[in-house]
Amino acid sequence: MRKLVIAILFAVVALGSFWGRSSAQQQPTSDAERRQLILKGARLWPIYCNQCHNARPPGQKAPYEWDMEIMHMRSLGNIPPEDVRALLAYLKAR
Repeated sequence: MRKLVIAILFAVVALGSFWGRSSAQQQPTSDAERRQLILKGARLWPIYCNQCHNARPPGQKAPYEWDMEIMHMRSLGNIPPEDVRALLAYLKAR
């Protein structure tokens, strides 16, 4: 029971740090910045995702589904937040 409570608390803290940022921090400020973020995500895609398994093509899932997937993979792969942001931009642009 104690492990369950600890796991739930960890999940709440992780979700809070992931979703708690303002939209200004999450969204690129210009088209050029957005393009750079997408290109960075395209470079990171094979490094983080295809390294362990055959990752799904980006267009196979809806953008909201990638939010859930990246949250799970972020913790398993220990992906830094700035790389998560770039990966999400790439995945949602496809």
